[in-house]
Amino acid sequence: MMKISIRTSKVKDIEIIFNFIKKLAEFEKSPKKVTTSPDLIKKKIFQDNSKIFSIIAFANKEPVGFAVYFFNYSTWTGKKGLYIEDLYINPEMRSNGIGLKMMKSLSKIALNNDCARIEFNVLDWNFEAIKFYERFNAKPMKGWTIYRIERDEIEKINSN
Repeated sequence: MMKISIRTSKVKDIEIIFNFIKKLAEFEKSPKKVTTSPDLIKKKIFQDNSKIFSIIAFANKEPVGFAVYFFNYSTWTGKKGLYIEDLYINPEMRSNGIGLKMMKSLSKIALNNDCARIEFNVLDWNFEAIKFYERFNAKPMKGWTIYRIERDEIEKINSN
C-alpha cells in the first residue's frame, strides 16, 4: 500500500524542488524558459522572512510532487489569498490521491492564515488539471485575461 505524506519543504529539498520545476517546464512545453537555479531557490524560498513557500508530496518516502505558493491580498475582501504558483505531480503518480492531499494541505494553510480564497492559473489545454480543480468547485475567472510584463520590458519602463 502506498503511504502518501505532505510536508513543508526544507533547505535540504532544494535539488528536489529544482528538478520538479524543470519537469513542470517540460510538461508545459517550455523547458528553455527555466532560468532559476538551486542557488536562487535557496535565496528566495529559504531566506529569513521569505514570502514564498513550498510543500513536497511523498509516496513511500520518495518525492513525487511539489507546490510553490505565496500570499496575495484582496482589497475587496480585506483578506489575504493563497496563490498557487506551481503544483506538479509526476505523471506516473497521478490518480493516486496525491493531488487531493496536496490541495487539503494548501487549504489548511489558507484557513490557518485567514485567506478568503485560493487562486492559480491553469493552461487552457491542460484538461486533466482543469478537471482536477473543478472537483473542488474551482471556477475560471471569465472576463479576465492575464497580462505579463517580462523583465526586459520592466527595465525599459524604468529607464524612460
